[in-house]
Amino acid sequence: MRVGVITFPGSLDDRDAQRAVRAAGGDAVALWHGDHDLQGVDAIVLPGGFSYGDYLRAGAIASHSPIMTEVVEAAERGLPVLGICNGFQMLTEARLLPGGLIRNDHGQFVCRDQRLRVENASTAWTSAYDEGAEIVIPLKNGEGGFIADDETLARIEGEGLVAFRYAGVNPNGSRNDIAGVTNDRGNVVGIMPHPEHAVEPGFGPDTDERMRSGIDGLPIFASVLQALVA
Repeated sequence: MRVGVITFPGSLDDRDAQRAVRAAGGDAVALWHGDHDLQGVDAIVLPGGFSYGDYLRAGAIASHSPIMTEVVEAAERGLPVLGICNGFQMLTEARLLPGGLIRNDHGQFVCRDQRLRVENASTAWTSAYDEGAEIVIPLKNGEGGFIADDETLARIEGEGLVAFRYAGVNPNGSRNDIAGVTNDRGNVVGIMPHPEHAVEPGFGPDTDERMRSGIDGLPIFASVLQALVA
């Protein structure tokens, strides 16, 4: 299966996302923000970074990049799309996901190994997890606080659209400890922490339970490959 990873000006983790796709057994395809061609890929990853220097709002300018016209249309047809950190911000700016991301409530950039709980294991990007499973993957953001008005937040919770929730500590003030959400259809998922940094044994978080396995992020990429062949 061919998974496209889009590079924007200021992307930092596009190569890491490509490596994560390959680690899961997929074929990573490099895509460029200025093109109008998805090259027939079967899924798309919007990677982390600081697209366009996070001017205006993080992800705001990138959400209007030429290739995002194709991404929005493809997502609305059901193509799996994953947004990681800055990519999550793009997806909310493009209105493919509910809510938005703002500056961390403590006003500082945060970088830590973060515990998460898998809240929805029925999406194209989470099906390889058990619902309720706790995982540890790296988190690094300055504008990671998830927000939504009360009505939207009630809908997100009521319809099971929370994909991941922070466990142990809320690192950025996100409402309801929300770390990732999905759309109604389950093909579009945004996550603030970085699963692509936890896909290889011996790298990523070091926990007593995992014994330096560092592969808690790999099931995200395995999930979409499984979904594409199902």
